[in-house]
Amino acid sequence: MRIHPSVKWLLMCLALCSQAVSAAIASKPDPHLFGVLYTVWIKPEEQSALVKIRFSKNPEFVEWIQLHIDPSRQSRFSGTGKITVTKDKVLWKPPAKDAWLQYHVKLNSKRQNGQYDGLITPEWALFRADDLVPPLSTSLDPPYHSRAKLQLNLPEGWSVRTRYPRYSSGRFKIEDPNRLLDRPTGWLVMGKISARLERIGHTQVTVASPPGQDPRPLDLIAFFRWTLPVMQEIFPRFPERLLVVRAGDPMWRGALSAPDSLYVHSDRPILSQNGTSTIIHELVHVAMHARSGPKADWIVEGLAEYYSLEVLRRTGTISEQRFEKAHGKLAAWGKDVKDLEVARSSGPITAKAVGVMRDLDQQIRAKSGGARSLDDVVRGLAAYDGPVTREHFDALVKEASRPGPVALEKTKK
Repeated sequence: MRIHPSVKWLLMCLALCSQAVSAAIASKPDPHLFGVLYTVWIKPEEQSALVKIRFSKNPEFVEWIQLHIDPSRQSRFSGTGKITVTKDKVLWKPPAKDAWLQYHVKLNSKRQNGQYDGLITPEWALFRADDLVPPLSTSLDPPYHSRAKLQLNLPEGWSVRTRYPRYSSGRFKIEDPNRLLDRPTGWLVMGKISARLERIGHTQVTVASPPGQDPRPLDLIAFFRWTLPVMQEIFPRFPERLLVVRAGDPMWRGALSAPDSLYVHSDRPILSQNGTSTIIHELVHVAMHARSGPKADWIVEGLAEYYSLEVLRRTGTISEQRFEKAHGKLAAWGKDVKDLEVARSSGPITAKAVGVMRDLDQQIRAKSGGARSLDDVVRGLAAYDGPVTREHFDALVKEASRPGPVALEKTKK
């Protein structure tokens, strides 16, 4: 069917008008938005960084900001407005114009065993962005909110990998919908680094390391190619960007998760001899972005270890026989545990918790007639912004166990 030229012209005008209206709405200034620019100068020769926080737009919205510092790492505060430094806090009352705060950060962080979970050398650095900008509290209340950017000034010849998207200017976009005042978090690796990128499902995966520190990056990429799709099914809100950083000694010989990112020692095996995977365990933490409430650490750690086995089983990475053998070993390890509800989950407590999770999964499947499983419970926990508590966990399990459809992601306590 042919369309009359006048009709075509009218349709084109309507389309252009629609685009103009959309652009006008998008460009309309947000009266409740203020801007924050975090500028960082990396100084390998001093094993430190200089950090500057500057309010680039509407600083008058903020009456005060409090930084919860580690005085052994963050020090030498200066800036505009009123700055009050106490033992582990810095209270900053910025002026209405030219508002900035500056301080120094020691980047090396050594654990009790002498290994590092943050390190800077003349050639590279690996640490968490949380070390640059410590936790913040502020006078802001909704609907006021921030738009934050991060600018990293590196030594000549260095590059950097972060979990954040990058503007054409080179600055990074810092955005956290759960915070009124955004701050950079997650792992960073910088220097003369190597990186491998792969899109798996809806996730852009980057595996990065200092040169020579990770001899088999493609092994990990291959592992993710057959495990991440299952994790994305279990956790529909799995991050769109995932950064995995690896390094050898003297870095800590373990694995640590952070928002949308993960550190793994380069000697850490993809699969452990007991049939579990430290990497999948930590990825469950990344996917759930959950923190435990009082005496609920066994829930968070138990779920992570339970799914480290489940993902391997569902992908066929381990056989049913090895899967059952792994559960048997965990059951034996945790058999003497009497109380799960302690402040911090230990190895035996986590092992015991895995058995509890497996029993709950079977109960939910039976009571719901096979309609739901423990997957629905962890989706509910992942959709909740608060700490994981026993009461919230029990409520989600109870809801999942009912016959008929339920919307677990909306069940919040």
